[in-house]
Parts: sequence; C-alpha cells; structure tokens
Amino acid sequence: MKTEINKIIDEQQDEMIAFGKELFIHPELGYKEIETKKLVQEELEKYGINVEAEYFETGFQVSIGHGKPHIGLIAELDAIPVEGHPCSNPKDHAAHACGHSTQVAIMVNAIIALKKSGLLEQKGKVTLFFTPGEEYTDLDYRRKLIQEGKIRFIGGKMNMLEAGVFGDCDCIIHLHAMGSKYAYGYGSSLAGFKYKKIIFKGKASHAGVLPHLGINALNEFTLFNTALGMLRETFEENDMVRIHGILTKGGDTINSVPSEVIYECYIRTLNQDKLLEIDRQITSMAQHCAAALGGTVEFADMIGYLPFTPNPVLSEVAHQNILDYTTEDKIIANERSIAGGDVGDVSCFYPMIQFGYNGFSGAIHGVDFKIVDTYKAFVEPAKIVCGCVVDLLEKPKLITQIKASHHSMDKEVYTLYLQRK
Repeated sequence: MKTEINKIIDEQQDEMIAFGKELFIHPELGYKEIETKKLVQEELEKYGINVEAEYFETGFQVSIGHGKPHIGLIAELDAIPVEGHPCSNPKDHAAHACGHSTQVAIMVNAIIALKKSGLLEQKGKVTLFFTPGEEYTDLDYRRKLIQEGKIRFIGGKMNMLEAGVFGDCDCIIHLHAMGSKYAYGYGSSLAGFKYKKIIFKGKASHAGVLPHLGINALNEFTLFNTALGMLRETFEENDMVRIHGILTKGGDTINSVPSEVIYECYIRTLNQDKLLEIDRQITSMAQHCAAALGGTVEFADMIGYLPFTPNPVLSEVAHQNILDYTTEDKIIANERSIAGGDVGDVSCFYPMIQFGYNGFSGAIHGVDFKIVDTYKAFVEPAKIVCGCVVDLLEKPKLITQIKASHHSMDKEVYTLYLQRK
C-alpha cells in the first residue's frame, strides 16, 4: 500500500508543489487566514474532500474514512511578521518564514493521496485539522477577538482543545519545518512559555530641575533587570530556561522623569513546574524593586503554551518511515528545543508527534528563509505522513501501545491553568 500511495504522490507532485508555492506568497497572520483557507478548500474540493466543521474565525477540518482507529493530522495556517522578507505581506509584514505554508501543502498532499488510494474505505478514519493562530503574535488583535467573544485564548489549538474539536482521535501527527543541517528530525520536545507584561509606575517631574520630586520608573526597571540577571545564575541547565524581553515604553520625554515604563518578556523552559516557579519569582522581584524606589508595578500577563512532549511509540513509527528516505547520520533524534508551540497543549491530552523536515535555507523566522528543494519541502514529507498512517491502520497493536504510553493531563488541572494570569 505504501508503494501505491507513493506513486500517487509522485504523480500529483507538480500540482502540489505549485499549490505550496501559491500558499507561500499569500501569508496571513493568525485568525486572518482568509485567503489561505479559500485556497486550501478549493484544492481539496477538486477531489471531493469537503469541509465538515469550521471554528474560531479561520479554523476548519476535513475527514476521510470512518470508525476506528481515528488518526488526526494537524496543519497550521498562519504566518509570522517578518519585516523585510521578500514575500511578506505589505499590510502587516506577515511572511511564511516559519514554514507553515509547506506543512499545509504537505498535509493536503497526504490526505488527497490517502483518499485516492482507497485505504480508508474499509476501516479507519483520518481527520485533517487546519489550525489558526499558532504564532504568539499580533496580540492586540487577538485581545480584541477575546473581548468580542470570538476566541477565549491566544493560541488556536488551545481554543480547539477547550471546545473538544479533536474529539476521539487516537493519536495525532504533526510536522514542522527545520532550519538545520539535518534532513529530518523526530522525537523532539518543545519548551513551554509564559508571556509577562510588567508596567513600572513612578511619578513625573522635571528631569533637570526637580528630579528629586519624581519617582523614576526607568530606575525601577533597571533595578529589576539587575535582579533578573542574578536570578539567571540559579537556573539548572537541564531545565533550559530562557527569559528574553524588550522595553516597549521607556518614558514619554527626555525632559521628564519617566513615570511609566513597560517591559514585556517570555519565560521559556522545558520544565512546567519551573515555569510557574520562575513566574512567581519575577512577579515578586518586580514588586519589590519598584517599592524600593517608591514606585508601584502592574501586570498584564497572559498564559502561553505548555511544553510539547512527543509520544515515544509514535515517534518510532515516524522514525522508521523517515529511514525510507534518508540515513541515520542525517536525522536529529530527541532534540530538546527552547522553541514553543500550542501543539504542547495538545500533547498533554493526545499521543502526538511533531517530526521535522527540511528543504529550506536561511533562518526560521528570518528575512532570508526560503524554499530551496521543493521535493524535500512538499513531496517526501507527505510520503512519510502517509507511511505512518498506513502503519497505524495495518498494525492495530501500535495504537494500543501508543495509547498505553500516553499520560494525559487532568482536564480540571488544565482548566485551572487556563484561568491563571
């Protein structure tokens, strides 16, 4: 069956590569993927694959087959702002510099091939979820959507999880572009993160004549930033903690003592307990540093994404299928990445993988990111996805082993986590 499906993928590769290139030059930010959605739906409808559900502005899903096992596939629709990218959207600088357009094309390629093959006519179901808003960006717009009641959370998959969109999937397959020297990767973990917005409050006064009558909010931040540097010395290497931020407001005018300074940052780590601990420490540090200089502090934090943990059994299924197209020395295994994604939240409830693929040059999220090998970026990964699906359908014991090796988060614990600020 794999040979037959691979033949189908080879026969349709010119069409799929052209489709993928079209997606690449139509980048759109999260929850705004209108044109992307239209292009995808038109391509699928050519083969009688129609939308069965829509949600959260631009998200939707299609299915083939019926019954069990139920295998989920995920494709992310959105782009990321990269000013200066040659294919960026002039309106908001959206660019597919994270490769999401290629994963959409790969999954469309795969599900069309699976339908043509007739594999799912007897048993089994595959649902392809097109998920909006993975990139944690364009936050003012997303806050507006939250206020309007159109979404509840920043990340698309978080909204989908709470709404029960993934349903009775037995396992989920995802993939993501890589910007490394390796051809493929499997078994990779991703960090979780928390977004913090800290507003240091002081008191304005003439900076030259009456600085003693003011309370300098920039000094409050400077003291806090010094303490933050000292806190970094306490982190354990294995937790892979990163704290990175920017000042989005440093004052109003040089001639006045700054009365308000705004610092925004991410806390990243592979250790969820450590993430919560560091969050509390930073909150306390900001409060005390501001108070030490007579100021106050306010917070406008938002939850980020949970760490992604791959399912070991499903990872090995992907590994064996990857080996049909490359050798071990060109594969990176079990990488621990400080990057994050809302697939982390999904992996807390469903056995899941995210394997990496290449065919690119330049830096992920960079102005120089581009597709240089269309076969590697669009065709070969589709064969690997289909190979995994074939194995899962033809070897029922794999599903049993995958589910037995998965430890799901308690939904009440997750609900409490989502309510944190």
